[in-house]
Amino acid sequence: MGNRLWSPITEVKGIGEEKAKDLQALGIATVHDLLFYFPSRYEDYTIKDLTEVEDGEKVTIQGTIYGEPSVRFYGRNKSRMTVRLVVDRLVVTAIWFNQHFLKPKLSPGKEVQISGKWERNRLQMTVAETKVGPPSPSKTGDEQPKIQPVYPVSSSVTVKQMRKYMTQALRQFHQEITEVLPAQILEKYEFVDRAEAIGSIHFPSSTDAGRKARKRLAFEELFFYQLKMQAYQLIQKKNQKGLALPVPLEEVRQFVRSLPFRLTNAQKRVLKEILDDLRQDQGMNRLLQGDVGSGKTIVAAVALFAAVKAGYQGALMVPTEILAEQHMQSMVQLLSGYGIQVALLSGSLAAKARREVIGGLQMGTIDVVIGTHALIQDDVFFSRLGLVITDEQHRFGVEQRRILREKGLQPNVLFMTATPIPRTLAISVFGDMDVSTIDELPAGRKPIETYWVKEEMFERVLAFVGKELKAGRQAYVICPLIEESEKLDVQNAIDVHAQLTHYFGGEFGVGLMHGRLSAREKDEVMKAFSENQVQVLVSTTVVEVGVNVPNATVMVVYDAERFGLAQLHQLRGRVGRGSEQSYCILIADPKTEVGRERMRIMKETNDGFEVARRDLQLRGPGDFFGTKQSGLPDFRLADISQDFEQLELARQEAVSLLKRTDFWQNREFYDLQVYLENQGILEREILD
Repeated sequence: MGNRLWSPITEVKGIGEEKAKDLQALGIATVHDLLFYFPSRYEDYTIKDLTEVEDGEKVTIQGTIYGEPSVRFYGRNKSRMTVRLVVDRLVVTAIWFNQHFLKPKLSPGKEVQISGKWERNRLQMTVAETKVGPPSPSKTGDEQPKIQPVYPVSSSVTVKQMRKYMTQALRQFHQEITEVLPAQILEKYEFVDRAEAIGSIHFPSSTDAGRKARKRLAFEELFFYQLKMQAYQLIQKKNQKGLALPVPLEEVRQFVRSLPFRLTNAQKRVLKEILDDLRQDQGMNRLLQGDVGSGKTIVAAVALFAAVKAGYQGALMVPTEILAEQHMQSMVQLLSGYGIQVALLSGSLAAKARREVIGGLQMGTIDVVIGTHALIQDDVFFSRLGLVITDEQHRFGVEQRRILREKGLQPNVLFMTATPIPRTLAISVFGDMDVSTIDELPAGRKPIETYWVKEEMFERVLAFVGKELKAGRQAYVICPLIEESEKLDVQNAIDVHAQLTHYFGGEFGVGLMHGRLSAREKDEVMKAFSENQVQVLVSTTVVEVGVNVPNATVMVVYDAERFGLAQLHQLRGRVGRGSEQSYCILIADPKTEVGRERMRIMKETNDGFEVARRDLQLRGPGDFFGTKQSGLPDFRLADISQDFEQLELARQEAVSLLKRTDFWQNREFYDLQVYLENQGILEREILD
């Protein structure tokens, strides 16, 4: 890119020292900053045929004045001026408020171009902008652009000034804009060149030209971001030494064939990715995401089997004791027939049993351990730990991996989550991890039927719940608060528990669980529910993650509008885990359109990735991920909630480029090399 683009903004004719200070407040200090200060929207002054314009649409029309203007004054210094225009074959009434000073210019027979809100039924327009006379060519002989940019500005810089400065900057420096994308990328995606894109993003000759410019520049932005992310991952892998496990692939295949069900194609794909990682000496650091019920536990079991058969131990960490016990039962059923010793290590283990498990891990007689954070306590050591899997524990991250390393270990790490994120975004957000996605549910699963009802139907909902209970099923009832709140008119778990206990009259057991209970109390309540000693569980969202009760077929969510889409989908995923038809009933009376849209989305789809995509569109990436922890930059142009495909393509091209051994030596990439180094995006040493 030409060095002149890095000149101070005062190099643009018409921008003096004082105005430069105003522009610097907007983050514009150089010519480059100005050219890359993109419009937030556009005003379209293209002359349109009024027969094709919708009522209420903002439009620009060209017409001839027919008759004298009529002005009426009212109130204090207020006026209403009307003029009749001939536009094509229509006679249109144009109305100006408080602009009677224009009257001398609006004489009969004159041409006028006006922009404003069109009222189709009345054949009239409320005028916002006026231009008297035929369209005037610019000084260069070209007609002024019909589509004009609107920039985010301040009180000291107007949109009109920004348009003027941008026009001048393009006139002076357009030739300095050099191409930075490789030729094969431009050709592959049919992108316009960079100079044309910069010109068209500010002053598009048509809507299509603007769209092409935005597409190219958004890709460029995402491409540079992905180059940085993928380079960072390369560095991590270069510097990170791990255990290469000699996985006996044929034994693993036999184990998979012996399972009482067939793996889905998605499960097979992610298993291949995991097994490939285990055999590399760079150490696995992989995120496995899959919707609720997609079969992540089986994938974990196969990975643990592979690690043990390679001569190493495996550990599975989960957030709660009840989930640890459930996983323990599953793993014993799957693995014990192959001579694999499985043990449970949790905080509630008796001292003697705990010592036996710790001793077995140190001696190497225990192959697989399932547990909570008790697994990383100071007195827990392993003989040959080769694989650590964490399930639904988002906070088990850098600090816990550090603890394992300080024990003298470099285990492979696999994170599992049922919180779907569109895969491309997961790759971008979790930049230090590889990402595997199970995007297919096992055959035969019945979709959960979801209903949205108003609060006055609660009695009917309870009658339906009672019907399911009498058929031997169980139900969850979720509330947003523990106790009554003066600030929020929402049902609370304690009151609902009392109400349901009275309603079911002792015929069915009703349990209560919320965040103020101790861990032991929560486990006791959850155990009673999972063993069907309690048929209805009234709870706050502490059941959102990691609860598996196949007999539960009804999920009732009270005041559902108080929950986010991701939470609602996770709650729904607590049912539908058995062979019976399951139901999710959302009791809600949302007051906003966004709230109503959430309910509609939940009714329309059971697909967690589709829910996540729609949630992202509703909230934007900052709110979706949490601005601070997202790791996503503030893109100038790209919008992650819209540009999924662009982000994935940019990642693929970045990975492809970083694999090239001749990148820094190839003159074809010279302009890109210079730009990457000047911008601090990529350093030469990374690829050497």
